[in-house]
Amino acid sequence: MKAAAIPFAIATLCCAAFLVSFLRDRRRLRNGFYLFFALLFLGITFIALLASVSPEAAGFVALGVILLIIPTVLALTVFLICNGITMLRREGRRLANVLSLLTGIGIIALIVFNATVTQLAWEPLDIVRGSLNGILVYVSFLFVCFLLYSIVYGRIRTEKNVDFVVVLGSGLLDGHRVPPLLAGRLNRAKRVVDAEARRGREPMVVTSGGQGPDEDLPESHAMADYLVENGLPRERILLEDRSRTTFENLTFSAEIMRERKAGYRCTVVTNNFHVLRAALIARRAKVNGQVIGSPTAWYFWPSATIREFVAILVDHKIKNLVICGLIVLSQISRAF
Repeated sequence: MKAAAIPFAIATLCCAAFLVSFLRDRRRLRNGFYLFFALLFLGITFIALLASVSPEAAGFVALGVILLIIPTVLALTVFLICNGITMLRREGRRLANVLSLLTGIGIIALIVFNATVTQLAWEPLDIVRGSLNGILVYVSFLFVCFLLYSIVYGRIRTEKNVDFVVVLGSGLLDGHRVPPLLAGRLNRAKRVVDAEARRGREPMVVTSGGQGPDEDLPESHAMADYLVENGLPRERILLEDRSRTTFENLTFSAEIMRERKAGYRCTVVTNNFHVLRAALIARRAKVNGQVIGSPTAWYFWPSATIREFVAILVDHKIKNLVICGLIVLSQISRAF
């Protein structure tokens, strides 16, 4: 029992930190770290308690967890490669569509590289291997925290009684048609509006998206036309047609909402893979609202999620580069 006291205390502190941070603002990436460590130390606590009753059973559970790592990595690699091939067939040859394929190939390449370095036993390559593996562990840790909190955040019900529903735009088909991905966002926004109407409220919808170089009209205009065709009165729609990025989507939409109502509350609608990053950006843009997601085709989700994670890494590039640099320096210092 004493062995379980320390990990349980740490788990309790992490749970408390998560709850406090979450209640203050759920749109924080740090919430994912608190949640990860809370679950990790709860797991350690369970094994420690099990060891106090049956050391053999605890050893069996710990060994089982370790042995699951290899088949899990192999299964993940196969899945990512197969998913990448599916993306190429259905979505075309664009970098954003092959991220899962490249990740799967990268895992295989890393396994082969590690095996080769072991055979060669050459110190400079050992340094490179240690650096790559260290960076991979760091990035994998970040990805697990990101994925864990993305799932949690995406499952939380949003606030009711909102004044506005903001729909984030995406590219148009043939320069003027709403694609299925964007239609999913608009349909979800319409359901939110209908749910609010049943409570006696009439929130305005802000369609947000400017005009790209290959588009015949601003995305927000095509989005508004789609909503009107699906039964939403034109006078209930506000157009934000200047934005080019998600940050601009939310910043310019916030300006429109503040002009209409200073103490507004809103719900932002995007796709499920984009929810957490959009929430982080919404906080930075000082938008008073939470983000919800619309369903995405299963084969699209892995590459899209990887893309969102990479974008978050880039958003914090200085901090991540410093940590990766320290990992490399630690490997070099070990060699001398």
